Amino acid sequence: MNIFKSLLGKVWQDPNAAEVVKIEMGQLYLVRPGNIRSSRECIYNEAIATIRRVPALDHNFQLVITRVYEDGDQELLEDEDETDEERVFLISEELEFHSGVTDDEPTFIWRDLDGDVDELYEFVASGTNEPTRAFFETCMYRAMYERKFKASADNTKDSDLDQFIWQLALHVIPVTKARGQTGNRKSPKNQQDFGDLPSDTVDDSTAQPRAMPNKIPSAAARPSFASSSLPTVTSQEGHIFSWNLEIEGFVAEREEVVVAKIVERTPGDFNYWLIVSDEDGDFVSDKISSDMNPRWAPKTSSLTWNYANGGRYDSWALQLASTEAYDAFKTAFAQCLWETLHRVEFRKAKPDEQAYVISSTTEDIEMHDVEDDGEDEEEVDKELDPDEEASEEEEEEEDDAVSPMPQGERNSQLTIGYKGDRSYVVRGNNIGVFSHSSDDQVKYYATISKISTPQGKEFKPQEVMLHDQDTKMVLKNPLDPHSLFSMDIERGKVVEEWKIHEDITVDHIAPENKFAQTTREQTLVGASHNALFRVDPRISGSKMVESQYKQYVSKNKFSGVATTASGKLAVASEKGDIRLFDTIGKNAKTALPPLGDPILGIDVTASGRWIVATTKTYLLLIDTLIGEGRYAGNLGFDRSFPANAKPMPRRLQLRSEHVAYMNHDINFSVARFNQGEGQEENAIVTATGQYVIAWDFAKVKKGHLDKYEIKKYEDMVVQDNFKFGDDKQIIVALQNNVLAINKKNLKRPTRNSLAAPMSSLHSRSGIVNSPY
Repeated sequence: MNIFKSLLGKVWQDPNAAEVVKIEMGQLYLVRPGNIRSSRECIYNEAIATIRRVPALDHNFQLVITRVYEDGDQELLEDEDETDEERVFLISEELEFHSGVTDDEPTFIWRDLDGDVDELYEFVASGTNEPTRAFFETCMYRAMYERKFKASADNTKDSDLDQFIWQLALHVIPVTKARGQTGNRKSPKNQQDFGDLPSDTVDDSTAQPRAMPNKIPSAAARPSFASSSLPTVTSQEGHIFSWNLEIEGFVAEREEVVVAKIVERTPGDFNYWLIVSDEDGDFVSDKISSDMNPRWAPKTSSLTWNYANGGRYDSWALQLASTEAYDAFKTAFAQCLWETLHRVEFRKAKPDEQAYVISSTTEDIEMHDVEDDGEDEEEVDKELDPDEEASEEEEEEEDDAVSPMPQGERNSQLTIGYKGDRSYVVRGNNIGVFSHSSDDQVKYYATISKISTPQGKEFKPQEVMLHDQDTKMVLKNPLDPHSLFSMDIERGKVVEEWKIHEDITVDHIAPENKFAQTTREQTLVGASHNALFRVDPRISGSKMVESQYKQYVSKNKFSGVATTASGKLAVASEKGDIRLFDTIGKNAKTALPPLGDPILGIDVTASGRWIVATTKTYLLLIDTLIGEGRYAGNLGFDRSFPANAKPMPRRLQLRSEHVAYMNHDINFSVARFNQGEGQEENAIVTATGQYVIAWDFAKVKKGHLDKYEIKKYEDMVVQDNFKFGDDKQIIVALQNNVLAINKKNLKRPTRNSLAAPMSSLHSRSGIVNSPY
């Protein structure tokens, strides 16, 4: 807690300062856990929370919640005899103050000392970051310390404040049984973790169970094949939960212990199923695949996943009975998923490849050699004294960039210039040109119509790349894969055809180095399905540089190339493997084995330290720094990793409960780091469906893999990327529109920011009793 010492010195040690700390935005609720009719009443829809000194009474403080009036509300209340403008609470141990999470927003909870014994107040601190929440909570405990001991809290240690941290009473999430059975099996020994599933999604704000809606009974039908007759890979005990959209939390499907197992549906065919059974037989079944969006939480020994149920995406959670059961089930699941994707037995993989695959399921591990430079304190200081806030005007202006591009086609690609504040969007055989205005918006500028070869044959560009200080654009023509085409941006016309090679196709292109488009560099990198080569348009005849060409014997199915600032290359494949090269024409310095999912695209930081590879349902983040052995301190581009010390890949995934609210499958666009010469990468942006998603890269490096924010649009997002040299402005290409959004206008994923209409989300999950 005392990581905020310098900040506490600013706000605490001035006795003349009436206010110690303030949170500028939130809502106040009165919570009655035992009253089903009105369990959560909104008192103030907009409010400010302040810790305030009691005038003329040393060592006493108040928690003050002040109502914020919307425009026009104040005038309407002037004629009333009484107004309810603020509520004041003397800060003491009796409040049983503690923090929690509601709808993924931080909350503060305390007892209503003037109400019934079980009534609580809850302040939902909307948009407050984690360091600010922790700082506010620390100030509350310091206030309690001063009141109790009648002494200053300036010299307190963390241990001195521990006595004021409220301890949650043991409780179990209540369940309305689906079939009215009474269980008699014993619960697992680590039952105390039962109420925390999964890690940070269940609201532990009250010791009393919340009122639960009635569940719709399960269908009586059983799976068409009993799992007891099938080969079992692993079998472990645990508890099963499903995400309830109405109460916004995981709810137990069975009160008693269940058996979770992985079975092979058709032996020898790598067709594995996750089965959950109780005393009456199997009642949950789902085929193991990446589309399940499996996410592992070691803190609660749980697996969460999504189930596609007739156009709806439900969220389920399995909590294993012990750490040993969790580890065994996770390892078996990873092996079965790998076999499903590779169609080969896991035992045939090399030992180092097996370790690499299993390590990819590990969550919440901080990356090594990542510095903590006081970022938390800076975040708190910024939030407590905000000078940049997302404005309503800014959000309203986002939709102003509708372009008069030709109708019938849809936007398919986006590329962003570094020069002249331009973005280019491919739509059929036309390219829309958009300018970035001084007010950080995107405005339609012009259309380059009817893209065609120098011979006049029209085509729809398959891939585009800005080149030669943004004076040219290199185009791939799907009708002529053996050539590239150079378009003069100013003339809006294709002026050259670069024939690469009669026998080699150009499937992917990349700049010679990450910032080559800002220079006069003429060469670029090309890749076929199994070869890498350099393209130089200045040489006569075929433009491929023969001395910088390397064909690989195996069928690699290369799917993307990215370059660092020094020109080193990261190459991904449809098989899921990643190769790191220090130069073209040689073998890879590092070959990272495939997890099995096809990689759709790849990006790398300017230094080469970090790689992000995009699959359909997750992003794969890899630290290329060699941590041990002879070449410790080098990057995987320059030296090979020791066989027993390959990097631990990290999966960046959407939480399964968020996907349930989004209510569509995940299909990520190629993820990108923000980029700019001399600028450190601090965000990763991608999109799926109608959602733009940005991960906080600084927090991801510290092991917080689900620190992302989201913005929903009415139209489908085709592609998005940061404005060149800017880590705040994101350019977004929708199917029929182009716009800009400031990253601060992305929201934490909540029911309100994600959900489809509730009417489409109510029906019972088909995962229960579904046939194989």
